[in-house]
Amino acid sequence: MESGERCPQQIRQVLLFFVFLGGSLVCSEPWRYSVSEEMEIGSFIANVVKDTGLGVEDLVARGARVIFDDHKPYLQLDQQTGNLLLNEQLDREALCHLTEPCILHFQVLFENPLQFFRAELWVNDINDHTPAFLDKHILLKISEGTAPGASFPMDSAQDLDVGKNGVQNYTLSPNPYFHLKLQDSDDGRKYPELFLDQSLDREKESEFTLIVTALDGGSPSRSGTTLVRILVFDINDNAPEFERSVYEVQVPENSPLDSLVVRVSATDLDAGIYGELSYSFSHVSRDIRKTFEIHPISGEIRLKALLDFELIQSFTINIQATDGGGLSGKSAVLVQVVDVNDNPPEIVMTSLTSPIPENSSPEMVVAIFSVRDQDSGDNGRMVCSIEDDLPFLLKPTFKNFYTLVAGLPLDRESQAEYNITITVTDLGTPRLKTQHSITVTVSDVNDNAPAFSQTTYTLRVRENNSPALHIGSVSATDRDSGANAQVTYSLLPPADPQLPLASLVSINADNGQLFALRSLDYEALQAFEFGVRAADRGSPALSSQARVRVLVLDDNDNAPFVLYPPQNGSAPCTELVPRAAEAGYLVTKVVAVDGDSGQNAWLSYQLLKATEPGLFGVWAHNGEVRTARLLSERDAVKHRLVVLVRDNGEPPRSASVTLHVLLVDGFSQPYLPLPEVAAAEARADPLTVYLVVALASVSSLFLFSVLVFVAVRLCRRSRAASAGRCSGPEGHFPGHLVDVSGTGTLSQSYQYEVCLRGGSGTSEFKFLKPAIPNVSPPEGKMEESHTFLNGFEFI
Repeated sequence: MESGERCPQQIRQVLLFFVFLGGSLVCSEPWRYSVSEEMEIGSFIANVVKDTGLGVEDLVARGARVIFDDHKPYLQLDQQTGNLLLNEQLDREALCHLTEPCILHFQVLFENPLQFFRAELWVNDINDHTPAFLDKHILLKISEGTAPGASFPMDSAQDLDVGKNGVQNYTLSPNPYFHLKLQDSDDGRKYPELFLDQSLDREKESEFTLIVTALDGGSPSRSGTTLVRILVFDINDNAPEFERSVYEVQVPENSPLDSLVVRVSATDLDAGIYGELSYSFSHVSRDIRKTFEIHPISGEIRLKALLDFELIQSFTINIQATDGGGLSGKSAVLVQVVDVNDNPPEIVMTSLTSPIPENSSPEMVVAIFSVRDQDSGDNGRMVCSIEDDLPFLLKPTFKNFYTLVAGLPLDRESQAEYNITITVTDLGTPRLKTQHSITVTVSDVNDNAPAFSQTTYTLRVRENNSPALHIGSVSATDRDSGANAQVTYSLLPPADPQLPLASLVSINADNGQLFALRSLDYEALQAFEFGVRAADRGSPALSSQARVRVLVLDDNDNAPFVLYPPQNGSAPCTELVPRAAEAGYLVTKVVAVDGDSGQNAWLSYQLLKATEPGLFGVWAHNGEVRTARLLSERDAVKHRLVVLVRDNGEPPRSASVTLHVLLVDGFSQPYLPLPEVAAAEARADPLTVYLVVALASVSSLFLFSVLVFVAVRLCRRSRAASAGRCSGPEGHFPGHLVDVSGTGTLSQSYQYEVCLRGGSGTSEFKFLKPAIPNVSPPEGKMEESHTFLNGFEFI
């Protein structure tokens, strides 16, 4: 037993470096081991640990195994010691026939990381076969006219052993006429040939019997014999001659039995019996005799057995033509077996890793397999492939080994299982292919954070709700599986530290349902926002956030509140109306507000009571009190009006206010004070001064605003014409010149000046005049003019 040839230590280090970089590496020269045939099972061959330089623990950790090219288990690897042991008795003749040396190629495979070591097992021959002649009796016919020195070739003995254990020598029984000499055949074998030492005399001796012994070179030597019978007959001086010395023919391996291989032909110039030829094989092997047959008369060589290119690629058939006088001519037929594509490729799966985690790095080895095709040439060349739309790649490694590796990052959420079909096609005609399907599953890792169905949720809850009311839900899903997809919900701290979120809402950690913890008040809190986190239970946990906006819906829980005329004064506010006022004259405006919103704050006005019905009217939408007709001298001086203010809620809420109207001939004419306000009017003299001052102030402010407005417009035009915008005030004119109409406020048609009534002892408001003069339009155009004024504003 001899150990294999090892790679130098320096080369091994470089190769091992490329193993970790590339996934597989093969030693440049194979190890060589030898074993004698018929050794006992379990015999020690070599130690892999010593040859690889690795540790014994690496054999199991790296999945070491032995793979022969024909996938038969001739050897087994003891992973505890690293010993290569004989797994079965070897028969060199069955494995290699006559091929010498007899070499079985195999590889020592390490899977993780992938590494190959090539090796050869040389099977040595032992002398376990005896030489044997195919014919136990050989008949030779020799003419008496044969000159001394003539040779007579004989069939060689067959010995299944090779080398020195094969046939090495031949001996001939002692006789005075012949001696034996060894000759070399075209296939490298030695065959015996009889040489005539002296002329024969048929009249003295017509027949000889000789014994030829074949000896091999084994120790001890083995031998076999054949009996040679020699008949001496009359002179035949012309030997047969073939048309060609060598016949070359090609025969497809799929040729049927009894197919004609070739027809040989020889001629003899002799006549009669000496010219009659018979054809036969000359010192051919057992395989040739089993495969071919020759017709002794016609010379046709036909198939006797099916050909198999994968076993034998060519035959050399020695033939002879023998005439009736015993002379023979020699020729040879070289039969080339033509390969046909009759063997489909084979796939042998060595290892398969499944499942694989979805975060596996590219180049991860998923499977290792080998392919082979017993045909040759293009018929044995193979192309290995998988489907194009898979995130895997096929990489050739050593010889016909392939690795299936991950080519792209995997995502279990996109596809959790792959059915991979490996297709191996040869390049023969017709092409043959073999397919093998494997299933690779992808295991989950926590690589997906929970995703909310919405980035922002808007929830609406009506005020005055009951505590613990379910106001809505948030929902998040996780594309992972198992614990990686189990989602829990929690509230994030509010951005506004003043917001008491913990006392407002709570969330169910399992299903994301939100609950209001206490009753909400729209007038105190119209809306609030907070964040919600959804986290999975993976390791490490992943989370995402969403915003929740809660809108508190208004309930009609506030009645309208009248701002003007004020209701907290002890003395009522009296409105003055000249008797010369036209129909539609603005007397005053009732101003009210409602703490609610929406339609709950839409106010409408209605004249509930009047001293003289039909004289005054109230506009329902803005609370303006106007004269309904022309005044006359017959109308009473003093009028009392009750105006009802009602919202549009369900159920509606309302408030009422009382107005006092005094008809006068003109604002410059003194009027009689009402009895109940006589004391208040006694203190009204200073009020006139206040009114004059206020009127002058408002007029000055208005003039100044107009000038500023004109200046701003001119500035904008000049700056726009040059290059830039005006750096002065932009946007709308100051708010005190713009009337913004809203529910319960003054109409946009009028701007009112409000002052405190002096001497009354209380803070009472009084509307003096509209900022835009009231010009009553004709009766048919009053509504159109009102719409126009409502839409007017400074730009």
